[in-house]
Amino acid sequence: MLKTMRKNVKSLAPVLWIVIATFVIAIFAVWGGAGRLGEARQANVIVQVGQKAITSEDYFQVLRQRIEALKKDYPDFNPMTLRQLNLPQQILEQMVQQYLLLHIAREMGLKASDRELQEKIISFPVFQREGKFVGFDEYKKILDWNHIPLQKFEDSLREEILLTKVMQLLTAGVAVTEDEVWENYKQQNETAKIEYLVASAEKVQLPANPEESETLNYFENHKSRYQVPERREGKYVFLKTEDLKKEIKISDSEIEKYYKENSNQFKEPAKTKVSRIYLTYTPADKQQVLEQAKALKDRLLAGEDFAQTAIKYSQDDKAKSGGDWGYYDWQSLSSQEIQTINKLEAGQVSDPLDLGNAVSILKATEKMPEIVKSLTEVKPIIQNSLLEEKARNKASDRMEKLSKIAQKTKNLEQAAKREGLPVQDTGLLKNGDPLPGVDSAGSLSQTLFELKEKEVSSPVFTYEGVALLQLTRIDPAHQASFEEAKKEVLEDLIKEKKKSLLRDKLSSLKYAQSANWEDFAKNNNLEYKRAEAHKRGQYLSLITDTAEVDRLAFSLPLNQTSEPFEISEGFAVIRVLERKEVSREDFAKVKSEEMQNFLNQAREMFMFSYLQKVRQEMKIKVNYNLFTRITDEVLGRIGE
Repeated sequence: MLKTMRKNVKSLAPVLWIVIATFVIAIFAVWGGAGRLGEARQANVIVQVGQKAITSEDYFQVLRQRIEALKKDYPDFNPMTLRQLNLPQQILEQMVQQYLLLHIAREMGLKASDRELQEKIISFPVFQREGKFVGFDEYKKILDWNHIPLQKFEDSLREEILLTKVMQLLTAGVAVTEDEVWENYKQQNETAKIEYLVASAEKVQLPANPEESETLNYFENHKSRYQVPERREGKYVFLKTEDLKKEIKISDSEIEKYYKENSNQFKEPAKTKVSRIYLTYTPADKQQVLEQAKALKDRLLAGEDFAQTAIKYSQDDKAKSGGDWGYYDWQSLSSQEIQTINKLEAGQVSDPLDLGNAVSILKATEKMPEIVKSLTEVKPIIQNSLLEEKARNKASDRMEKLSKIAQKTKNLEQAAKREGLPVQDTGLLKNGDPLPGVDSAGSLSQTLFELKEKEVSSPVFTYEGVALLQLTRIDPAHQASFEEAKKEVLEDLIKEKKKSLLRDKLSSLKYAQSANWEDFAKNNNLEYKRAEAHKRGQYLSLITDTAEVDRLAFSLPLNQTSEPFEISEGFAVIRVLERKEVSREDFAKVKSEEMQNFLNQAREMFMFSYLQKVRQEMKIKVNYNLFTRITDEVLGRIGE
């Protein structure tokens, strides 16, 4: 399930029956160590982007909507899965990128005119009847039925118009050539049915490990391979959130106050479950089908089971499941059907609707009103949330105080001693190295690489707590000595020796004459794999780098066996059984569409780089404390 979700997570959208399109590009996570923003007016701000802020409520609503969408597609998912997917970070990054683009649009003086807004509204099929706008009153009713405030909806559309404008301007100079698109088209559409044998170095046992003299000689002959990157060391003070929680008490009055002030967070929106019977017709049999629909409606009113009737008569892809469109899928139906559904009472069946090419009978199978969970239900969640927030705030306050003292004296150890806090040593770390038990994400080592020698950092927030660092030592990048590289050199030498044995073994085997490679692999301690439709760049089991496989798969004559070729895991041979190739004639038929798709990809890559640069220039920081609290609060309610 995790693999499938990871593949599709970028395409997930909030659960709204009217989808306000936003620009979603490849996600990058550039986290700042801002902690709390400090001022009272900013207490609810997760990220400040120019003049606009992403508040905790903004983030809460988007995260909750995204989780509702996930629940629909993956009923068994859990908070751990979401964390593994980095979904909360991705959502916040999408919001930051959208705010960045809006900031850029305003800096450029772009605006969304009333005329553009009107055209945007009218373009939604749900606001049309027979190709014409339904009128303001009906338009407002549709929004009201779906609990969407008119002003908020129109503001969102104006922002969408601005996003479109600014992206068009920024990417106007991006271009692609026909040859680039042709190569991409081949990569996406050509496939090869292949089988391959892998001789893995892991399965080889050497008679004895190399002597140290041989290892040293290998090092001398390959010395340039072994480089030690720059490493840095520092002193640090760390306050663990879990330890501070023991010092904190949360009163019932605090819990009640939070509940009252954040009641929106505990609302479960109204939901309608819908079933449908769908009968298609042609001009020739239209009258007959309309009469059939009326007869079915009468039978349903007389007590006939809707689901069984749908299984027997309905002609859409939900028929097999009794016409069940669930709580959300029905929101993709026609505007005429949606309007009818919103008027139905629970259990009510609609009159047959003539859709122009089919007839639809709808039933509101279930209607659940909006509910607000009681304080009793959510008390443990609020308590944990407040406990986490207070612990992080306490850690942040203590670290801010310590930071001021340490930066003034330029001595973290002395300042920590004065405050009664223990100081530890990071040891030499490469940029991005984790610090076990303190910082699994590598934020501390990254901070060390941003400091000058003896400089004291601002508080650094991690999942485990808050830290303060002072850079004490810089070990420059250098050519590794034998002692520094000895372990790696020995591993490389052993691997090379094993590969040499594998090369000799494969060369001696008569694999080319064998018709059944699967049996041949079993008899010769090899691994056998088969790929039915391999594409260039596609993952292959047992082979990490597929570049040589790709070259051979699309150049070897069919059924001819390759020579053994080296891979990081050992050696491999390949045989091509079938191949599907494309021609320039095939390409010509879809060239226009392919050119546009590839151009869109190029624009996305440009926007990725551009926004990353703008974000760095604006020095955008995340209120990590607040972000973590809201995330934990929402994820803690999954499965209730």
